[in-house]
Amino acid sequence: MKIKRLILGSLETNCYILENNNEILIIDPADDYEEIIKNTDNKKILGVIVTHYHFDHIGALPNFKDKYKIYDYSNLLDDNKIGSFKFKRLITKGHTDDSISIYFEKDKVLFSGDFIFKHEIGRCDLGGNVADMKNSIEYIKKFPKDITIYPGHGEKTTLEDELKNNYYFNHNW
Repeated sequence: MKIKRLILGSLETNCYILENNNEILIIDPADDYEEIIKNTDNKKILGVIVTHYHFDHIGALPNFKDKYKIYDYSNLLDDNKIGSFKFKRLITKGHTDDSISIYFEKDKVLFSGDFIFKHEIGRCDLGGNVADMKNSIEYIKKFPKDITIYPGHGEKTTLEDELKNNYYFNHNW
């Protein structure tokens, strides 16, 4: 699977374009529909996955709604297959009550939205809560340490790096 990251909008939100067998999935369509479409290289777009509904992650979503299938926490199963993409939906509440992460087990890749950032976590005062965030962190700690995490903002990281360097993974807060 190929992963292309676009940094879009005033909050520099990561929008991911995933490609597999000339098929495209878009994760968190941020802002700038035209830029996203330009970066799909005219390949078949199967749909858009939304990790949570904060404005900076869905700015271009209205442009996609009429033409493509939109996937979010309410219409994804625990195990999913969309075209050639096979992944798991993980409930990772805390930043928001509707937060999900998308885990591609075969590729060892996790798209965390605003749940996990490099050496940081998402704020819990924007529609989520601390108790859910703590539960989500404990849940994700059980995954393979060598998975790569692609966050909603900033650079990618690994679970191993977060276990070593993320305060919220190692302290009782």
